[in-house]
Amino acid sequence: MRSEQPGDQEPLDAEIVEGTAAPAPVAVPEPDYSEGGVPSFGSVRDRIEKRFTTSVGAQEIAGIGGEEDLASLDKKIADRDQAAKDKLAEIRRAMGRE
Repeated sequence: MRSEQPGDQEPLDAEIVEGTAAPAPVAVPEPDYSEGGVPSFGSVRDRIEKRFTTSVGAQEIAGIGGEEDLASLDKKIADRDQAAKDKLAEIRRAMGRE
């Protein structure tokens, strides 16, 4: 049995064709976007929630001092979570999705 080496193959007969261009690339929309480039409701909601929680978290971190006890911090977290749920419900009502 003979092993093939790269130079052992017969040359291919080919011709160069002028004037052909590669097809134009098809624009693929990003995930969570429609063909027209409109974001889905879910992606908009996720971005709003992320921005909201980031801003609330930054405010909490800036306001935390050494004298606060754990119960006070737990109450603030619970209040923040409730405010986030209320805001999301408000956004859903405004968009007619309830």
